[in-house]
Parts: sequence; C-alpha cells; structure tokens
Amino acid sequence: MARLPSAERRRQLTEAAIRAMARDGVPRTTTRSIAAEAGVSLSVFHYCFDSKQELIESVITAITGHYVRLVKEALRPRATLEDTVRAGFQAYWDHVRAHPDEHMLTYELTQYALRRPGFERLARHQYELYAATYTELIDQLHDTMGLRLRVPVPVLARYLAAMTDGLTLNYLVLGDDAAWTGILDTVTAHVASLVREP
Repeated sequence: MARLPSAERRRQLTEAAIRAMARDGVPRTTTRSIAAEAGVSLSVFHYCFDSKQELIESVITAITGHYVRLVKEALRPRATLEDTVRAGFQAYWDHVRAHPDEHMLTYELTQYALRRPGFERLARHQYELYAATYTELIDQLHDTMGLRLRVPVPVLARYLAAMTDGLTLNYLVLGDDAAWTGILDTVTAHVASLVREP
C-alpha cells in the first residue's frame, strides 16, 4: 500500500465513505466497509479519523465542496444579473441531476444525525455550512459585480439554503426534468429582485 500524506488519505477515505453510504445507507456503512471501499486497512481508517462523527463531518463538507466549486466557477459576471444568478443555479442543478445519490445522502445524514444521540451537532454543522457557503457566494457576487442587497446577507444566505434544500428534495422525490427550467427561471427572477445593481 502506497504511503500517502494524512490529508490525502483522509480525502480518499471520505470519498470512499460517500460511495459506500450512498450505496448501502448510512446505518449499514461501517468503518470496516469504508476501509475496504478505499482499499486500505482498518488501522489506516482509525489513524485518519478518531470517530464516526468526525468522518460524517468530513463527508458533509466534501459533498458540499463537490458542487460549490462548480457554482463558483459559473458565477462569473455575465451580460445581466439574472444571467449570472441563473448560471450559478444551473451549475448546482446540473450537479444534482448528475449525482442524485450524493444529494440523497445529505438528507439521510441529516436524519441519521438528528436521531442518534451525540450526533445532533452534525446536523447543525451541516446547515450552518450551507448558510456559510451561500454567504461566500453572495460575497463573491458582491465583489465581482458591486451588488447591493435589499435584505441582510445572513437572511439571504439562509433563505437560499432553505430554498435549494427544498427544491432538491422535491426533485429527488418527483423527478420530472422537464419542469425544472421554468422553476429555476422563477427562482432566478425572485433572487434577482432581492438585489440592487449599483
């Protein structure tokens, strides 16, 4: 087994955990099955993670990072504010459609954490991370386009987190790809209405 830096090994185990949990469900995924998925010994897992809580926190952060990188790249200034906002939503939505298993896993992790004593803080961390992510994206738009908001940043960030959370779950349950262009256009128009251009 090749010797990797600890941070790279943690990343490898986290991605293996995402695959295993998405396939087998969170309760049925064990540290042993994650180690096997990653092709490492169980002792390597325990060297990298002190607990399952620490692993789940890493999984939540990694899944969020998968789509945030794409959204940041898409949020470059375009012809209009609506075009820019729509591109960001489209990048997120393309990730949902390409990786529904990852997004379904986020809901399972929330329920798992809320129902398991000692894990509750992970659900809170998950939703605080979503709000912090939207704050960062709003700040990016502010810096690149000089926008002024009609509502405070923390309010808009939590609103966007709640809205995309609900839309994603709705899509995972109902599917219906054809309906989502109109829905994303409506969301884009509403979000753009909460922003004033300079």
